[in-house]
Amino acid sequence: MAFYPLQIAGLVLGFLGAVGTLATTLLPQWRVSAFIGSNIIVFERLWEGLWMNCVRQAKVRLQCKFYGSLLALPPALEAARALMCVAVALSFIALLVGICGGKQIQCTGSNERAKAYLLGTSGVLFILTGIFVLIPVCWTANIIIRDFYNPAIHVGQKRELGAALFLGWASTAVLFIGGGLLCGFCCCNRRKGKRGSDFSQEIYEDDFKAPNLYS
Repeated sequence: MAFYPLQIAGLVLGFLGAVGTLATTLLPQWRVSAFIGSNIIVFERLWEGLWMNCVRQAKVRLQCKFYGSLLALPPALEAARALMCVAVALSFIALLVGICGGKQIQCTGSNERAKAYLLGTSGVLFILTGIFVLIPVCWTANIIIRDFYNPAIHVGQKRELGAALFLGWASTAVLFIGGGLLCGFCCCNRRKGKRGSDFSQEIYEDDFKAPNLYS
């Protein structure tokens, strides 16, 4: 199959994006406590994620607690949970579809066109996964920045961007690049197959063309 390195690169990036999506969903560092003021002595650090919040105190191990009630959660947090769960499911479905379309996998036999379509479908799913990750990450970052500069909110309630948000942005970029490579592989393979079929048709017509006896 032509463009084999392009296929491998797309699947590897898609796998990294899927792992990054899962890690972004599970990590509690979506919102971290903001240290504002001249006091540099910090006795407590707060982390808030989609599933739990954690507290790290001075010389004390990290303590985490899952959120108690689903109905008591803010709507933004519930929406972010749902979108990230969908993104995780889509990323692994896309990875499975891409593996089935691999060169060495015999799910579709030797049908190169079917393999190319599977890889193209995998690329589209990876790009869709990136969109599902990007929405809650950017939404949460916008809320954090808006509240940080809101003078009506107490300093102790202000938060900063956590490491999970930056991991989410990086995973989105990787998913977009990997999905784009797989979609490009599908388009190039389809174009090559079309040129090959046109060339075969011309040869077939030339072989069966009746000779001109009056020339």
